Formats: sequence, structure tokens, C-alpha cells
Amino acid sequence: MRPSLSRRTILTATAASGAAVLGTTGPAEAAPPQDKDRRPPATAQPPSRELRTLLAEIDPARIEATVRRLVSFGTRHTLSVQDDPVRGIGAARDWLLAELRSYAAASGGRMTAELQSYVQEPASRVPTATRITNVLATLRGSVTPERVYVVSGHYDSRVTDVMDATSDAPGADDDASGVAVVLELARVMAKRRPASTIVFAAVAGEEQGLYGAAHMARQFKAAGVDVQGMFTNDIVGSPTADDGIRDPYTVRLFAEGVPSSETPEQAATRRSVGGENDSATRQLSRFVRDVADNDATGMQVRVIYRRDRYGRGGDHIPFLEQGYAAARFTEPAEDFAHQHQDVRVDETGKQYGDLPEFCDFRYVARVARVNAAALWSLAQAPGTPRGAKIITSALTNSTDLAWTRGTEPDLAGYEVVWRETTDPEWTHVIPVADVTRHEVDLSKDNVFFGVRAVNRAGLRSPVAFPQPAAG
Repeated sequence: MRPSLSRRTILTATAASGAAVLGTTGPAEAAPPQDKDRRPPATAQPPSRELRTLLAEIDPARIEATVRRLVSFGTRHTLSVQDDPVRGIGAARDWLLAELRSYAAASGGRMTAELQSYVQEPASRVPTATRITNVLATLRGSVTPERVYVVSGHYDSRVTDVMDATSDAPGADDDASGVAVVLELARVMAKRRPASTIVFAAVAGEEQGLYGAAHMARQFKAAGVDVQGMFTNDIVGSPTADDGIRDPYTVRLFAEGVPSSETPEQAATRRSVGGENDSATRQLSRFVRDVADNDATGMQVRVIYRRDRYGRGGDHIPFLEQGYAAARFTEPAEDFAHQHQDVRVDETGKQYGDLPEFCDFRYVARVARVNAAALWSLAQAPGTPRGAKIITSALTNSTDLAWTRGTEPDLAGYEVVWRETTDPEWTHVIPVADVTRHEVDLSKDNVFFGVRAVNRAGLRSPVAFPQPAAG
């Protein structure tokens, strides 16, 4: 039987193999991404001066203060007390609303903050009717306000017993860290004017079954809101794994391939042309790498081609189920002694519990910069092209692409992108000006194509993956 290798051994060997050329910070900590010999995708977008200024305002000290304030409420269990001013989920809810309202006060009327509540009738992990409340801040876009992007973290917490609503459940990493990212983004962006609308959400009911996010997604869908991208930040507080290995310049982004909302007709099309790796969510994840994996964030975005970790699930899933593109940010490797655990010290002296001393707030700030780069770039760029199609009415060895022109006032034109079917990233970009149809002298049978919009500032949209059409 072949002996297995530990993760530490594998990572150490990988680091050593590059040390002669690149140098290394040692076997226990990876080097920053700007020190790695990695070629950016052909679709990568360099950060603008405006974006760099925004990212520089993200403050690790404020993030730490938010995490510690949320921990101070003792427990934030969804079933905990809601009318105590100092303990329980109700106290956390009221504090979050006050914080977001204070940011909104500096927005010149562009940002509003509100509670989004409903009563969850008895269901799995909810034994009695329980009010579940999301805390939302909406920063209205100044040019295309109908186009919406959402960023969330969940503010409820738990211990070992998911039904224990009274024991201390600090929830520092899971998920005060994600909520701290959301609040810091709201604070920094409230003073600015995004072209499109951004919703900052602290949701409840996650640990009991994604209830708060499911309600929010249903509300958006019922209202016909054009959510073109959603990110949840869940467990983004530490780059240190259970074996002590640190990877402080990497964040994982989980992105599903086959859409959760796929219809039988859409599945038949996907099977006929491929596209398992080209869902709207995969295009969104590529966009994140394009704009946020660079020296401005100091981070490497490791895209994981699956919906979530084994046996786990986050608040992006209800959005996926409603047909929205959505993905999950999570730290590079988890330490399970510091999540979903009673606070205790075992007989060996090992500390258990999700305590703030196990968080790295500079790391959380870098995760916040990745989120900020993605959201701000999405909000300022044109929307993803609609109606993208490959014309299949004639059998030829070229490819005829068509799409619907966007309505943005600063739209400058479009680009066609393509890659080999075995490549994960777009490798070629073809400028095609302000048109709605373009023929490429390459066979549609051999490569994958996409279309993205460009505005006058040079900002690019996520890629639209074309569907076959007769004309």
C-alpha cells in the first residue's frame, strides 16, 4: 500500500520546488501572490486609481472592532432572546442596524438601512415559530440602479449542539468575520457613487438552515430584481489551518458549474454543446480573478469548481436556487476546533471555541479588499451582455456570434473572448467595437466563445456564454 503524504509535506515540497527561482517565506506560510510566477488571464483588468484609493481605506482595526462587538453579545443563536438589549441575536440585530444607519448618514441620501423580517414557522432546526431578521443596507446606483449586486455575511452563531440557544457562542470566525467584511465595505462605499446598486446584508438563520438568505433571495425574485451577482463571506477570519500551516494571501471562492436552477431544456442544451464550466457563476468567479487577484488586494483568489465544501452549505445557495449567479468566499483551510464548538479547554490544554483570538484581522481586511475590488468593478462596469448566441443555421468552419446591445450611456463596445475547451480561463480577446454581431474565423466545434461589454472608461463586464440559436 502506497503511504499517504500529509498536506504539510505536499505544500512544503511545492514551496521548495520554486525556492531556487522565487524564494520562499518558509514551509508554513505561502508567499504573497505578486511573488509567484503566475500569468494573469487574458481577460485580467488592472485596478484603476479610483479602486486603489477605495481599497486603501479598508481598515483592519475597524474589522477587529466589529468582530469583537459581535462576540460581546454572548450568543447570536437564531433561537436566542430577541428583546434583551445586551445579549442574544436581538441585541446584535439592533447594533448592526445602528451601524449601517450611521454609514448611510454619510451617503448623501444614496444609502438606506432597514430590517427585513419574517416569521419562520416550525421547520428543521426551528421548533417554534421564530422571527428571522436580515439587516440590509442598499446603496443605490447613480446610472443603472436597476442592476443589483449583493454581498452578505451571517450574524447568527452556534456551538456544538445546533439547538443550544443559551450557551456562549462567540462566532468570531463563523461568521462575525464575514459580517465585518460586509460592514467595512458598506462604510467605505457609502461615501461613493457606484453606477449600479449594491446591497450589503447581514443575514440570520444560516446555522439553522439558510433561512434568512432564502427569504432575501425569494423577495428579490418575487420583485423581479435584476441581481447580476451575489457573494457571501462565510468563515473568512483566519488563514491558519488545523495543523498550523498559514496561507495568509489566499482566499477560496466556491463557484458551482451546472446551475442549481437548470431546467430540463437548459440541461439538454448544455449536454449538446458543453458548458459545464461556463455557468453564470463560473463567469462571475473568473471576473473576480480578473479584477481582484493582483497587487492591489495582495491576494490570490483560488477558485474552487464546486458549489461548497463537502457536507456544508452557505447563503449563496438560495440565490443559486433562484437562478442568480452567486459564490462563496471562505478562508484557505479551516480549523474545525474553532467553529461549531462549545468554548472549552480539553485535558491536553487545547482551546476549543470560535474565539476572536484565533482570527487574523489583517487577513480579513485583505479578503474585504478582494470583495471590494469585485463589487466595485461590477458596479462600475457595463452589465453582462444579454441574448448572447452562436448562430447555428448554417454549417461552416467559422463562428457567427450575436448579442443584444446594452443600455448603459457610457457603453463603448464589445469584445469576443475564446479559449480551448480544455482551458479553465479565457486565453484570447478580440475587440469588435460597438456592434451586436461578429464572425470569427474559428470553428465553434473546437473552442469555447464568450462576449463581454466595455465602457468608455475601459471597464469590462463579466463574460456571457452564448447559447446556440438558429438566427
